[in-house]
Amino acid sequence: MRAHKSQQYAATHRNRRRSIAGYLAAALIGLLVLVAPAGAAHAADAAPDKGKPWLGAVLEWGEDTAAGFSDRLGASPAVFGRDITIPYRGSERNDIDGFLQQTAAKGAHALLTVKPSVPLDQLGASEAEAFASQVRDLTTGFKGQLLVRFAPDMNTSWVGWGQQPATYRKAFQAVAAAFRKYDGGRATMVWAPYLGKDYPFDRNRNAPQPGSDGFSLLDTNGDGTWNGIDGAYAPYYPGDDAVDWVGLAAYHDDTAGAAAVNSLPHAGELENMLTVSGGENFYGTYAEGRKKPFLLQTSAFYSPASGGVPEAEIKTGWWDQVVATATSPAFAGTAAVVWDERTSTRDTGVASISWLLTGSPDIAKAALARLKASPMVTGPVTDVAPGGTYVRANTLSGAVPWTVAAAMVILLVALWQVPRRINAATSWSYQDPSTRDSRVDLLRGVAIVFVVVNHLGMASLFQLLTQEAVGFVSGAELFVLFSGLVVGMVYGPKAREDFGRVVDLTSRRAGKLYVTALAVLIGVFLLSLLPFFHAEALTTFVDQGTGGAGHNGAGRTYDLYAGMSSLFQFPVPPQVLPAIVLLQFGPWQFNVMGLYVVLLLVSPLILAALNRGKAVWVLLAALAVYAVGAVTRVRLLPSQFEDSFPLLVWQVLFVLGLVVGYHRRSIVAWLQAHSWVVAACTAAFALAFLSWGNPYLSNNYDIRLALMPDATYRAMYDALFGRTYLAPGRLFNVLVLVVAAYAFLSTYWKPVQRALGWFLIPLGRATLYVFIMHVVLIAVVANIPALQQQSILLNTAAYAVVLGLLWVMVRTRFLFRLIPT
Repeated sequence: MRAHKSQQYAATHRNRRRSIAGYLAAALIGLLVLVAPAGAAHAADAAPDKGKPWLGAVLEWGEDTAAGFSDRLGASPAVFGRDITIPYRGSERNDIDGFLQQTAAKGAHALLTVKPSVPLDQLGASEAEAFASQVRDLTTGFKGQLLVRFAPDMNTSWVGWGQQPATYRKAFQAVAAAFRKYDGGRATMVWAPYLGKDYPFDRNRNAPQPGSDGFSLLDTNGDGTWNGIDGAYAPYYPGDDAVDWVGLAAYHDDTAGAAAVNSLPHAGELENMLTVSGGENFYGTYAEGRKKPFLLQTSAFYSPASGGVPEAEIKTGWWDQVVATATSPAFAGTAAVVWDERTSTRDTGVASISWLLTGSPDIAKAALARLKASPMVTGPVTDVAPGGTYVRANTLSGAVPWTVAAAMVILLVALWQVPRRINAATSWSYQDPSTRDSRVDLLRGVAIVFVVVNHLGMASLFQLLTQEAVGFVSGAELFVLFSGLVVGMVYGPKAREDFGRVVDLTSRRAGKLYVTALAVLIGVFLLSLLPFFHAEALTTFVDQGTGGAGHNGAGRTYDLYAGMSSLFQFPVPPQVLPAIVLLQFGPWQFNVMGLYVVLLLVSPLILAALNRGKAVWVLLAALAVYAVGAVTRVRLLPSQFEDSFPLLVWQVLFVLGLVVGYHRRSIVAWLQAHSWVVAACTAAFALAFLSWGNPYLSNNYDIRLALMPDATYRAMYDALFGRTYLAPGRLFNVLVLVVAAYAFLSTYWKPVQRALGWFLIPLGRATLYVFIMHVVLIAVVANIPALQQQSILLNTAAYAVVLGLLWVMVRTRFLFRLIPT
């Protein structure tokens, strides 16, 4: 492994001769460039030496930095990549500037992945030229090479520009021509489809229909049918004159449908991907056959929720295979290997998926050792731009974040002391003679608002409050905890009087919720069959986002209804109906309902134990089961919710809530008599400010506190505050937050109730209704084009409308007779 100087036009600058023949040769080359046809490829020679590909990395730039990745790996990539939208959005300026600044500081080349935000037929010459001109302005002064990967994965069904070969070719050619016009051929145009192993996937709704002119391009063998026998790449190739490099997205990912599968790479897997998958020899046809440098984008799937093969074996096994294949003589045309260093760790209600090569120090160390033993080229490969350490514009570093954190602690102490100093404080406290506890309802309202905001997924100012802004807590943990608490409060007294009736009531309610879950599952599936209705937000899961806080994602996509369309076959495959019954299909935003149904069914057993005074034993048993689940990661059911809410782990929140609800009055009285416990919880909650330094959730419009190095923070977060398996720190954070928040409401109830109670309490008293109806609103929002443009202010207004509509629906009791509350 060795670092190279810039190779862009290297031959021209290195080999200058002071002879007349040398000058004549240079002049002749310049003349040929000037008179070359406009469509000719110009940048194909700007590539590394044969057999010595550049190392590249695509990062989640809202969470990571070039320096951070380089430090974790121990080597600096020669190429860094990020996404940009066409038409260009002015709101991306700071992101692109920061990306180029970091890339230049590492002496690396830049890979811009251009993702259309409008239909391809709206990208003509004028739009392409405007975009190329804007990119030229953005990259003025950037010393490295510019790789432009336009509309990748165009052969897939899950991107908006997918499976439209004729319009794609035309758009690609327009963009290529525009870049050559505006930057003199500096940009290298990269054509990069997705691995065609499962082509044509589920087929894009915009794909040409049989009988149309465009359909003949898809039907490569001319048999009148478009299926897996047809070529996965040829229909989309824009032509040699427009393409400088060819690329392929090929990941080790054995995930089938909605099931997360951690598996070891098998021998020769990558080589087969490059030469056999998709009905074509991609490398042989497009890299060797057309003499185009080849770019491989890759990574390896690992889901911590799935157990099975350890992450280290998967990642190191795949990395070893990638390096060996890319540097072998059989694939000597490989010019770059770009690792997709992104991950899904957010409150999405689905399994956390990590594609990181550097997430674990041991894996990173092994990757570095393999890299050093290979001829792959690392950075710097261009002149290193001067400048200090890059700090994101929304990040406070140095002494400032600790000053802010200290101010938060002082504020909490002040809030603790104010009621003791003000005589009128007694009139602020909670006083409600009714048996219903409105403080709990208000906190439930907060939880459901968090869930709705995070599930709609639009970039807005609401994320400032909902994405771990009150510690390492999301709406999901609060939702499950308060569900158990309400069961304890409602059914606890009844269990003391008539246990048989409690069994009947909980069973009936669980049955009703199960039927509701089935109705949602089937209803969403039927909606997805409508050709004019976009249901992808509910029927698919995109594992990663791009930029900011992970919004506007278009990464690897999983079909949550894979195989359900076989219901229309005769006979129906035997595995489909059991999969429906076991809730193996369904929207990821709704899958926690399956967890709730199961826990509600077993709640009478817990209530029976509590009736016998076995609360301590119940808690010890719940914690023991939690520990077993966290360590073994065993799945009890094949249901979809087990991917993101493992039953053995998440039951602990429900059981804790149930016990507290059952003994609520005695627990509240004990806390009032032992105020030091509340004070300790409040002090512990002060540590919630650590979540403000979370690089996993940083975005473009909030303030992040750089409390510690990102690498240290990530290690701490993954070890103590991971979400899928409720790491101990997160569980503790949930408990102290609830105690501190309940105490705060008890003391400051009147002002809080006047300010927020009117809105949150009704939502909190109908959380299940709101949870069910928010699925409908997600589908509606996904079909409003204006809300897909990532306008922060517009999306914020849309959230206000959605939440207001839910409040009105609750207040008017809309469909309360049909939908559980």
